[in-house]
Amino acid sequence: MQVLVTGGAGYIGSQVIKQLNQQGYETIAYDNLSYGYRESVRWGEFIEGDLADTDKLERVFHEHNICVVMHFAAFISAGESVIDPIKYYQNNVINTLNLIHTMLRCNVNKLIFSSTAAVYGEPKTIPIDENHPLCPINPYGVGKYLVEKTLPVFDKTHGLKCISFRYFNAAGADADGELGEMHDPETHLIPLIFDAVSGKTKDVSIFGDDYNTPDGTCIRDYIHISDLAQAHILGLTRLLNHAESDIFNLGNGAGYSVKEVIDAIKKVTGAEFSVEVAARRAGDTSKLISSSDKAKEILGWKPQYPELEKIVETVWNWKKKAKQIS
Repeated sequence: MQVLVTGGAGYIGSQVIKQLNQQGYETIAYDNLSYGYRESVRWGEFIEGDLADTDKLERVFHEHNICVVMHFAAFISAGESVIDPIKYYQNNVINTLNLIHTMLRCNVNKLIFSSTAAVYGEPKTIPIDENHPLCPINPYGVGKYLVEKTLPVFDKTHGLKCISFRYFNAAGADADGELGEMHDPETHLIPLIFDAVSGKTKDVSIFGDDYNTPDGTCIRDYIHISDLAQAHILGLTRLLNHAESDIFNLGNGAGYSVKEVIDAIKKVTGAEFSVEVAARRAGDTSKLISSSDKAKEILGWKPQYPELEKIVETVWNWKKKAKQIS
């Protein structure tokens, strides 16, 4: 039984591959390495390829006994999507349709889809559950929304069963210190702060301190990467047991502001660095906090790292082990 993991060399995909192999699954990572890292795929098979190359993708299906696809191959920067929406629609929407079309031609009808809390837009209620209206405010969120809207169509016409996970803010490193978050360029808050801790950058920028939040900075719900990966294994098990298609939020249900994240990292590391306030970024919402009760009730999901400081500690330990920080 083999699992195809698109974007398997990326931050989330590589963590999921590790857990899949630990639980006895065979994996094939399919990644064009535009943002992923070949060295992150330490388990299973690796194939360098692009979802736009449908001929190569179809050969992969014909040459392997693939039963489920986990799809992580997406661009993820909301800010960049505002500047270059075509890039995001081409990869996140059209290439996803390429993947689904190839799956159906090759008689594979089980999919785990990596979606996002960005489909909700500016929240009307907090915490956000799966029934919250979908009103994305940037092309990144719109692209994921468009894919989500097509999935029921393929379910009805081709029997494609899909579990979509709407992530909030993935963070942290695995407990073994083997895998952590790397992007080039880096856009996520916690690794950007650690760049300041290591001296790679001189300061940390807060993009707007005039939001309607207690300290004026954006509030986000941070979920540890290992907890995120665990939910995907549970979703896979559910699909293999012939469950119907479904959608789940994945978050901690607790929100932390940008300033609170900065303070937590200073506390864990003992480091000091300068913090500057910059202009707001286009496409940012003031507050995103999840309700993940559905995942806990239906999937039996139990996050192991709900505290912000524990999440930060795993990053700190990974960076020291990888000698990224002395």
